[in-house]
Amino acid sequence: MKLRLLIIGIIAIFLCGNVSAQNKVNRPTSYNYQRGVEAVQNRDLDEALDFLNKEIKDNPKNGYAYAWIAMIRDQQEEYGRALTSADLAIKNLPKKDAEYVYFAYELRANVYAELEDTTKAVADYTTAIQVMPDNDDAYEKRAQIYYEQKKFDLADADYRKLISLDQGSVMGYMGLGRNRNAQKLWKDAIEQFDYVTKLHSDYSSAYAFRAESYLGLENWDKATDDLMSALKIDSNDKAFYMMQNLDDEAFVRLKAKMQVQAAKEANDDMWPYYLGIIHEKNGKPEQAVKFYEEANKRNMSSYTLERIANCYSDAGLYENCLSTLDKALNMEPDKHSLLSLRANILYEAGRISDAIKAWDDVLAKYPDYAWGYYRRGWIKDNAKDIDGAIEDYTMSITLNPEYTYAYQSRAEIYIKQGKKALADADNKKIIELEPDSSSYEVSHYAYHALGNDAKAIEVVEAIIARDTTDAGSYYDAACLYSRMNKKNEAMEYLIKAFEHGYNRIAHIEVDYDMDLLRDLPEFQELISKYKAIFREQDELTSENFSNSSNAEVVEIPFTKDGGSNLCNVKCTINDLPLYFIFDTGASDVSLSQVEATFMMKNGYLSKQDVVGNAYFSDAVGNVNVGTIINLKKVNFGGLELTNVKASVVKNQKAPLLLGQSVLGRLGKIEIDNGRNVLIISNK
Repeated sequence: MKLRLLIIGIIAIFLCGNVSAQNKVNRPTSYNYQRGVEAVQNRDLDEALDFLNKEIKDNPKNGYAYAWIAMIRDQQEEYGRALTSADLAIKNLPKKDAEYVYFAYELRANVYAELEDTTKAVADYTTAIQVMPDNDDAYEKRAQIYYEQKKFDLADADYRKLISLDQGSVMGYMGLGRNRNAQKLWKDAIEQFDYVTKLHSDYSSAYAFRAESYLGLENWDKATDDLMSALKIDSNDKAFYMMQNLDDEAFVRLKAKMQVQAAKEANDDMWPYYLGIIHEKNGKPEQAVKFYEEANKRNMSSYTLERIANCYSDAGLYENCLSTLDKALNMEPDKHSLLSLRANILYEAGRISDAIKAWDDVLAKYPDYAWGYYRRGWIKDNAKDIDGAIEDYTMSITLNPEYTYAYQSRAEIYIKQGKKALADADNKKIIELEPDSSSYEVSHYAYHALGNDAKAIEVVEAIIARDTTDAGSYYDAACLYSRMNKKNEAMEYLIKAFEHGYNRIAHIEVDYDMDLLRDLPEFQELISKYKAIFREQDELTSENFSNSSNAEVVEIPFTKDGGSNLCNVKCTINDLPLYFIFDTGASDVSLSQVEATFMMKNGYLSKQDVVGNAYFSDAVGNVNVGTIINLKKVNFGGLELTNVKASVVKNQKAPLLLGQSVLGRLGKIEIDNGRNVLIISNK
């Protein structure tokens, strides 16, 4: 549900009085109306709608009920009904009840804004302001529209009004600063953001936007200092985006500052994770993996494992990618992105039947995943399962009627089947959905199929011009020329694709677009050449990735209590002898409150080992349930893990439960119940 739902309770409390504070207007007191407003306060919108509709049936001119219904319909994204209800609210509300009249106009303005009818939205925000000139909300929303329209003078006027209403208005000063950034008035913007940081030193967006100003001035040191400040406060989204798109000079400085922070905060996985992100986005996957693995040592996470898997995928190391994904899926077996990536990588690794089966599993869990049907159809298409491919493409189009790739792939099959009318309809739909160069994706194929090769070439050249480094665009051009029966041009662009890093050999070997070239000696020589090149690169790349070292096999004995299937393994935590319960089904590490308090009181833990927002219950060292602590050393069977995060729980029978956040750091784990040993292939 949209963010505005978070303030529904506040709005309801403000408006639900029986008498208007301003003009002594009596408000409804009927049972259904009161129950409806109460349900709104409790954020039970379905119940609220039920009572309010009953109220309208009994009292069809209750403008107050229409206002609440309009808000609920807006939240449910039923914009037509929201507008109808807002209109009826404005018509039937007493004009003297300024609070509700303001509420109704602002609601209708919100709906118009959602519908991108900015003219009507601005008109209604303006009316709302006229009704209650001292209410700041409509000024802020109108200013946002002016900002998006680049009407900075009008936006400035609204932001200054916010400041006049509240001298400490963060949004007023932030708005003025953002307007200056948009106009590249960097120094003026900095003045505004400086003031915000004085008003609220922990407001992360002020630092993030000021970083943008300093980047505009090419003041790399201050820019990266501000990015660090924003990220320290709350992992600010704008700062997170900016750090991934820095010029080399700023990148070098940010990297150094993050490495220093990572060393200072040795228990925090955030900084090595950020270091992994910036290296990955700057085309340094080997270094990225090293930082991600350091983050995982501090706190195992499926998100970090997924990033590692993506690095392996980008480098063409598909088996490494699959192995990493298996670890992540042990932690989150149903995670959508992990399952989808694994299905894709199986195809890239040349395991077509496994890929189709993997997509079957994904779509069984997520039956409304439009792109998943397209992708499975595409693989079936290349595997010559034509009927299955058409079925999947059609399903993809049904779920997402604007996805041009599905139309294009289905049209190709129709052409091969001689169903020209169906193919033409799909290709014309593609052209309709991709009307200009900014939207071109697959329309070059559509123009070719419709007989306009000149336009097809123009489109594919425009796509290449958008990003001349994109190897996939050159491959698309090779496919287009192959369809045009132009062997020389197709070979020329295929060579360019390889030269720009296209490495999907498994796909090329089944792609029917390459059928024109497949028997040519020069094509076979080219494929053999790049297979050898990629094989050599993969070997070199594998050596550069930190987890490519050989595994050491370790056997660790365990015992079982009574009829329990849980394995108890001897260990030491910070040199204190204990047992942990080995549980591959658990995701995290937990320590009992009794053991944590014992360790705290006897020097095996210190207050410095408490991380996050945790705290102690008293001055003598008793540890609260829910506290997160850092275990500096966990040793079992000669294997030592450092900086293991554990949560404190009430369970008195399990001093230490070791889950996938630690087990995933070890490598492959097998349980030999016959000999009562764990067999760990530790890397």
